[in-house]
Amino acid sequence: MTLVKIMLITFILSGLAFPVAGCAPESGSESLSQNQIATVQRGNLVIDITAVGNLALSRTEELAFDLFYQEGTVEEVLVEEGDTVEKGQVLAKLDTEEWEDELSTLEDQVTAKERDLLQAEINLQTAEQNLKNAQDNEAAKKLALLNAQISFDQAEYNLSVAEETHVWPDLEIAEAEVEKAEAFLQYALDGGWGNVITRAQAELDAAERVYNALVQGYDTEEVAIKKLQVESAELSLAQAEEDLNEVAEDVALKELQLTLSQGRLEDAKKALTDAQEKLEEANSKSPLIEAPFDGFITKVNVEGGDEVLSGTVAVQLADPNRFEADIMVSEMDIRQVKLGGDAWVQVDAMSGISLSAKVTHVSPTATIQSGVVNYQVKVEIESHEAVMRERQQAQGEQQRQVPAEISKDFQLREGLTVTVHILVAEKNNVLLVPNQAITRLGMETHVQVSKDGVTEERVIQVGISDWQFTEVTDGLSEGEQIIVPTTTETTSPTPRSPIPFMRPPHD
Repeated sequence: MTLVKIMLITFILSGLAFPVAGCAPESGSESLSQNQIATVQRGNLVIDITAVGNLALSRTEELAFDLFYQEGTVEEVLVEEGDTVEKGQVLAKLDTEEWEDELSTLEDQVTAKERDLLQAEINLQTAEQNLKNAQDNEAAKKLALLNAQISFDQAEYNLSVAEETHVWPDLEIAEAEVEKAEAFLQYALDGGWGNVITRAQAELDAAERVYNALVQGYDTEEVAIKKLQVESAELSLAQAEEDLNEVAEDVALKELQLTLSQGRLEDAKKALTDAQEKLEEANSKSPLIEAPFDGFITKVNVEGGDEVLSGTVAVQLADPNRFEADIMVSEMDIRQVKLGGDAWVQVDAMSGISLSAKVTHVSPTATIQSGVVNYQVKVEIESHEAVMRERQQAQGEQQRQVPAEISKDFQLREGLTVTVHILVAEKNNVLLVPNQAITRLGMETHVQVSKDGVTEERVIQVGISDWQFTEVTDGLSEGEQIIVPTTTETTSPTPRSPIPFMRPPHD
């Protein structure tokens, strides 16, 4: 919204106390006084919501110490309440020696974490090598077990060959002797020869003793050696299995140690990253409080020597060129107020000055007092520089005017009483007629047009209207003359009433 101006609408009303033929009602209507003639002209029309409020500083900032350690000492405060400051000016500072000591501590922590990370990397490499050695040892033990199994199998085979060579031939002979003795005994029994039976029985007993002796372990020297070799191979196989089990347990332990070393390496990396981030954050801070914009000091909360925590507000700074006003808008009008909508503000103590503004807040909740429902609305005035810039653009506007000159020393102040206008609708260079000239007949809107002494009833289409004028969108032309009633008719066969002023909805 450009710099606004006070509305000025000029209408030429001609024919003062001019009696108009044909404009009086039919059959006995009586006028208390005569009508006037108005010429249809173009102009600007503004619909707004108006309320009164007070200016308040809209841009204030509490400036706090931003420490990276727990508590610090204020070295010096360089401003007092009311001082004017420029952007970047130092307002207060902490003890710089203390600041540097704390910063050095963080740097030492980063160095220590870098060393921890290096040691964790070395430990990981050691764990990886230990696991590899254990796995190599496990592979060797598996091979040793395989060789022990082969040796055992070979020893058993050699024993079986030796037994077949040295034991079974004698056993077969002894078995044959037993069978022969059994046959001889049976022959003696069948013949009933007592003496022969006794001898046959003795031979059978002798043959069985030989056979049983062979079965119970008749060994030659070679078989005995082979048995010893089998026992030795069996012991070697058992030892190889035990060794493999032990080395497998060692491999599992080395795997756990490797996992632990990997976790410690990640922990060391994170610890270093955290330390570096803390150092970076500390380096991004400053022991100085500087003004973020031009302004003046409204409050000083600390002094030199004070012990402060991070976030302690030292000073409060305000921008003298940023103002806002809070107003109350009724429940009937609040629906027409839009966030970001255009507005203008008139300062009561600075007659004629209108300042561009924007709606920056519309309260979602109502304020109810004595049964009256209102909503708080905040508008922010544009900067003084914008006011000076828009003054040039505002020249020539007829509705919202500013003085021809605004002093360069123009200065708003907190608490000034202002009248706020929130723009609802605006039409420029449109046909306008006085509200009193309009009547309504059913659903139609009428005016009486006067031309060459003849009055014509004409239907028109209208747009927005304020308390004084109405926009005509169709039915009239610029320069035509219309009748503006200035009396109330006492009788009329067709009653007509002027259209009351209504603020149209503005979506």
